[in-house]
Amino acid sequence: MEHEVERILVVDDSPKTIEVIERTLAADGYQLFSSNGVSEAVRLLESTPVDLVITDWKMPKVSGLDLVRYVRENLRYTEIVMITGYASVTGAVAAVKAGADEYLPKPFTAAELRTVVRRSLDKLGARREALSPEVHCFAPAGLIGRSAGMQEVFRLIARAATTNATALISGESGTGKECVARAIHYSGLRASAPFVPVNCGGIPEGLLESELFGHVKGAFTGATESRAGFFQTADGGTIFLDEIGETSVSMQVKLLRVLQDKQVCMVGASKTAKVDVRVIAATNKNLTTLVDKGLFREDLYFRLDVVNIGLPPLRDRPDDVGLLLNHFASKLAEELGRQPPMFTDDALKALAGYSWPGNVRELENLVQRSLVMSDEDHIDVTDLPQPMRFTVLQEHGLNRTLAEVELEHIQNVLANAGGNKTRAARILGISRKTLRDKLKPTG
Repeated sequence: MEHEVERILVVDDSPKTIEVIERTLAADGYQLFSSNGVSEAVRLLESTPVDLVITDWKMPKVSGLDLVRYVRENLRYTEIVMITGYASVTGAVAAVKAGADEYLPKPFTAAELRTVVRRSLDKLGARREALSPEVHCFAPAGLIGRSAGMQEVFRLIARAATTNATALISGESGTGKECVARAIHYSGLRASAPFVPVNCGGIPEGLLESELFGHVKGAFTGATESRAGFFQTADGGTIFLDEIGETSVSMQVKLLRVLQDKQVCMVGASKTAKVDVRVIAATNKNLTTLVDKGLFREDLYFRLDVVNIGLPPLRDRPDDVGLLLNHFASKLAEELGRQPPMFTDDALKALAGYSWPGNVRELENLVQRSLVMSDEDHIDVTDLPQPMRFTVLQEHGLNRTLAEVELEHIQNVLANAGGNKTRAARILGISRKTLRDKLKPTG
């Protein structure tokens, strides 16, 4: 793609200053516009997209500071350089507070001007890239990322979509394992058939067999009629077995038989029935460790692990945080009937450095909370939840016990989850009972 010429507007009441700036920058290939006053500049900005405004401070009628404020409040993707012959610390502070990105005192050299302009435009490019909803790569619907880890995930999804082989998706809670499973299904050979998600960890052990394979009338107390299970519902399509590591060894034997024979036996039935189902499983646990401990059958693991897709945690893909923020802000703002807020550079920096224990799910929750709790058109560091500000602004020495560090992390996650213990436990990857036990005072 041909690189677009960057557009610069020069605003100054001195024709000589405009001429000097235009002559210097024209040699670098920029497209230049000029104005000798703020009112004329505003009219031009209303009709012409501009990447950078270079404005003088002291001008007749309307100050350059007023132009800075106008640009900041109306033009998201325009940088500002303030120039003035009244150079002072107070002036620099005023310009920055008003929203100028750079402050250049007169007289300045051609090299100084070029450096400031290039730095401003490079910053704009980085901000546009971080906030752009477009991802310049293959990205299945529902998935966003330009990081190397996500590029590999997208490559594996494309490969998996061309086959009917079983697939195993691994990753921490909240990384988007179901999104990956859906991407495989809907870009694959069975896209027009059902996609049936099953949370194996959310169904009591005594009911899981009936839910998966169905039951006949009279199979157990309360079975007043025959009912098909999830495997029959998914016939011709894909069944997604989330949290496969939570299933018992006895259930694993039954799942292995289905994978081997392509048949299911309803609870209480004497005959099996054929099913044509692709199985995609997911886990937030290390299945090889469970195999070593005798908690997961090795033969089932190898049956599932034909296509293996490992999702990276969000803390390992900080370059994707801006993309995800913009995506969720646009999506949720549209649902609320308002304009999406802009995250300031400081907020983006803070969020890129956060550890994200809840991964993408936690980030989506943050955006939703920000939209609900604030009517502002921008989100700054002070608007972020306390655990995020704490992580960014404070550091602890290496003189604390592991128990102290663990308790602090649990309390931070719980606070970010709004005190919801069920949600916090899910983010932490532990049971609600374990969470309660860890929060109990000791000693």
